Amino acid sequence: RFLQMIEPVDVFWKCNKGYLAVTHALPNGDVLIANMGDPAGNGKGGFVVLDGDTFELKGNWENECEAPPTGHDFWFQARHNVLVSSAGLVPKVAGRGFCPDDFKKGVFGRRLNVWNLSCRSLTQCFDLGEDSLPLTVRFLHSPEAAEGYVACALSGAIFRFYRACEANTWAVEEVIRIPPKDVSGWIMSKMPAFITDLLISPDDRFLYVCNWWHGDVRQYELSRNCKPRLVGQVFVGGSILRGGPVTVCRDEELKCQPEPLVVKCKRVFGGPAVLQLSLDGKRLYVTNSFYSTWDQQFYPSMVKEGSAMLQLDVDTDKGGLTVNKNFLVDFGKEPHGPCLAHEIRFPGGDAKS
Repeated sequence: RFLQMIEPVDVFWKCNKGYLAVTHALPNGDVLIANMGDPAGNGKGGFVVLDGDTFELKGNWENECEAPPTGHDFWFQARHNVLVSSAGLVPKVAGRGFCPDDFKKGVFGRRLNVWNLSCRSLTQCFDLGEDSLPLTVRFLHSPEAAEGYVACALSGAIFRFYRACEANTWAVEEVIRIPPKDVSGWIMSKMPAFITDLLISPDDRFLYVCNWWHGDVRQYELSRNCKPRLVGQVFVGGSILRGGPVTVCRDEELKCQPEPLVVKCKRVFGGPAVLQLSLDGKRLYVTNSFYSTWDQQFYPSMVKEGSAMLQLDVDTDKGGLTVNKNFLVDFGKEPHGPCLAHEIRFPGGDAKS
């Protein structure tokens, strides 16, 4: 049952915000929610706070006039008194669908923001490149770790951010870049890697990313101060499948286009959008709806047939991913018609807690 509802008008008038995104609990028990836009749909970052006991809307979290131009995700490390937030999309433009003409118009964010957690003030900003669209931010799980990763959706790049030695400042370095593919029959002649989610295993050994347009889920092995090493990859859909409307003309990684995926007699449409990992690190769950407007644009068959949740079996010894052909949650069979699945959570805590 619903415990409480905060009406949109309350967020509009009290916080001048209107497109709430990612939620996490703060160390003091309050609830922090990242924001993407103002009530009119213009880009606006920052956060709103809910009381952890009553769930009443307290107001804005950041100090006045410090809201970044866009926002989407965040993560924090309390022992280092730091919160890191990503950029995002301008809601009123993104809601119309993806358009190549929006490049270089400020629709896609490019900043990584570093905040003083206790003072709620913005201390550093990093420009990750034009139209990079850094969406997902993850710190390592160890509370002592002063490093994490941010995935840039449109550039296909993943940056490591870390506290610089002998200074109370932070730095970033690019550690992964998934190359685009030259294609025909698509909205652009180059199909970039579109990284919609990034996840780190609870033991901080592996990093997982999902590539919504290309259709693959990747597993990287992490090692301190070294570039992550690709140890697992599997295709669970995407836009470059064999027999589809898109032809890959040049590919730096693959020799041929991947085959369509069928699980328990169901053809899986769409691409991997959101990940969740079991606490033992052996079961990686994947859903394939990113954003309904974009779903309709790129994967109309998924919208018609309903999305799915899949399970990937993880080799935690040597690395490797395999689709479990005995597991399928078919959201096309919901009582009120097909629906689109996005975020996955475990009760009691999970790899994103």
